Amino acid sequence: MPVRVATAALLGIDALPVELEVDLVRQGLPAFAMVGLAEGAVRESRERVLSALKNSGYKLPPARITVNLAPADMRKEGSAYDLPLAAALLAAAGVLPQNAADGFFLAGELSLSGEIKPVPGILPVAVTARAAGARGLLVPRDNAREAAVVRDLPVYGLTSLAEAVDFLSGETTLPPEPLPEPSANADPGDFGVDFSEVKGQQHAKRAVEIAAAGGHNLLFVGPPGSGKTMLAKRIPTVLPPLRFDEALEVTKIYSVAGQLPRQAALVETRPFRSPHHTISDAGLIGGGSHPRPGEVSMAHKGVLFLDELPEFKKSVLEVLRQPLEDGKVTIARAAMSLTYPADFMLVAALNPCPCGYLGDPRHECTCTEPQIQRYRSRLSGPLLDRIDLQVEVPAVPYKELRQEASPVDSAAMRDRVLAARERQAARYAGTPMHVNAELSGIRLSTCCRLTDEEHRFLEGAVRRLGLSARSHTRILRIARTIADLDGDAGIRVEHLAEAVNLRGLDRQREG
Repeated sequence: MPVRVATAALLGIDALPVELEVDLVRQGLPAFAMVGLAEGAVRESRERVLSALKNSGYKLPPARITVNLAPADMRKEGSAYDLPLAAALLAAAGVLPQNAADGFFLAGELSLSGEIKPVPGILPVAVTARAAGARGLLVPRDNAREAAVVRDLPVYGLTSLAEAVDFLSGETTLPPEPLPEPSANADPGDFGVDFSEVKGQQHAKRAVEIAAAGGHNLLFVGPPGSGKTMLAKRIPTVLPPLRFDEALEVTKIYSVAGQLPRQAALVETRPFRSPHHTISDAGLIGGGSHPRPGEVSMAHKGVLFLDELPEFKKSVLEVLRQPLEDGKVTIARAAMSLTYPADFMLVAALNPCPCGYLGDPRHECTCTEPQIQRYRSRLSGPLLDRIDLQVEVPAVPYKELRQEASPVDSAAMRDRVLAARERQAARYAGTPMHVNAELSGIRLSTCCRLTDEEHRFLEGAVRRLGLSARSHTRILRIARTIADLDGDAGIRVEHLAEAVNLRGLDRQREG
């Protein structure tokens, strides 16, 4: 009778149950066949598992072995099938009771010596095992803390195949991995950087505060050395801590991508990703023959920082449009189509011209008008429209550089951001939205009601600057966030004026 062992296959950031079946027939010539859309690493598991069994002291009889991975129409890839395959082979050979693994989910890679090695994607497997009503999950020791985040599922961390056999046979017992202790919310001081280190740039810090409070995208424009990168790297210090559901979703992405630090349980701070401008389309958006998360997904619920924005290939930048608008990215391939979450805060920086000194009173710009036009044409209007705040970051005067520290620090900024976020949470309770940057449609009209005076002001700004409908919407969202920071229930003209002032590239086009 075939032996069945439960495991799971990754599909995007989720996992689907897989039933690994082994049929061992002692008649006929010895053979080993694996069916069920097994990819390269899964097919190679035969050699790893047979060597691990031999080197762990277990011997299989000469037999015709058939392995099926059901459902057979779903691709299986990776090395996590080694442990369930070894357990199924031992049960089919009579070394283990046939029902030894009943009710358990197993996942893990085997070395040739029988050591159980960690694998990516264990957190989604644990979520699937709990949903299936499993009585336990057997995983590599280094993956145990990650899996233990899922409550109401006993997780057993194993170091070797022999330990797994002893546990399944009942010869030894193992305590389940304890629930990881939640750490205190990260304090801005834990980041090692602080906004008090940024001299001057009060206008830019105000823009950062608004962007963090409303979840808005942000663009810095200024000459080299004005502090654009310094400002961007300190943005995580003023963002609110991750909620548990957000942390779980971010951790699943890092788990699937194989970038979760060893022995880590949860990603507890918002991600900050800063890819180099030589990154490819697939590296930024995700992809490959079997799609993997890209930088936009790795920055989910955090910050994606693109320094020297025009240096990125135009094709790379244009793929940002969908995730910026939808908060997710869909990757379609001939074999499959996957959707990854990509709800991030885009922060970008660029120079005003190729040499960087256009408009700088202390340096002469050496660029010609055609060079400046070519430089700016690398950024399309639709992409810039999707960046809410466009802020000029001028060079810092020497008298401000002499200051010991800026009076505006991360702790004070974060307190104001948290207060504004609390107002938004109360306003959007019971809806799928959390921040003002997500406002659209009828809810935008409801939450951003204007009087005749505000309508007249905004109409004049739209006409004078030639703003698109998308720019008009983003000005309303920014004004709503400024009002939340000020503790106002309604939007006033001064809020709209500041919002328009933060659309720096629109004002440059006017000039």
